[in-house]
Amino acid sequence: MASNPAQSSPNQSSQVKSATRTLDIIEYVVAHPRALVAQEIATALGIPVSSLSYLLATLVERDYLVREGRRYSPGSGLEKLQLRAGSYTLADRAAPLVRTLRLQLNETTSFWVREGWEVEALLTESSDQALRYAVPTGNRMPMYPLAAGKALLARLADDELDRYFAETERLRYTPSTITAEKALRKEIAEARKTGFAFTDEEFSLGIIGIGRAVTTGGETVGALSVAIPKVRCDEAARRRVMDLLERTAGLLETA
Repeated sequence: MASNPAQSSPNQSSQVKSATRTLDIIEYVVAHPRALVAQEIATALGIPVSSLSYLLATLVERDYLVREGRRYSPGSGLEKLQLRAGSYTLADRAAPLVRTLRLQLNETTSFWVREGWEVEALLTESSDQALRYAVPTGNRMPMYPLAAGKALLARLADDELDRYFAETERLRYTPSTITAEKALRKEIAEARKTGFAFTDEEFSLGIIGIGRAVTTGGETVGALSVAIPKVRCDEAARRRVMDLLERTAGLLETA
């Protein structure tokens, strides 16, 4: 018997219920002049405590709610919903895309910006698999052994690239780190041609990196990257990562 296309699947119904509950929580907390404990919210909205705990934790993580002790109140994230498009920062626009990329791949994804001859992870979402790579945010790191760094080097004008090689000292982090100017220039030339940059255990043993620069308004604003344990990075995985990086970068470039 043919299925009814208008009929929702159990998974869709569950997702709709979660979305509705999330909005109900926000509206209920915002409507109250005092902070509320979880049990008050659960009782008022008829949400099981087990489900409520997860939803509250997510809302706190995204700054839509603030938790002080056992009580919850509106958070600063709600103010972003009222901002005009021009008020959003690059991080604001990139954050949901980086998060979605991580959910699609379940590998560590990051958005990097260039700071002089170094890069900094502006945003990062870690894989929840047991074997994963963690990217520290806020720390400046060298460009040459990172996929995002190579992707950004590939976007430099030739005179800037010459200056980069003249002004930087390139240390070896692993036996596979490429430090020689000739070899790095070859990698950069390939990244210019394909749009993607790669690292193979150059900064951390056992980790493959794939990066793609992002350009908005004719200016390179940063680079997306995915870090994958080498044991999971076969050709099919590599192609999927490249496809999703291309799509994600395209969304950010047209945002």
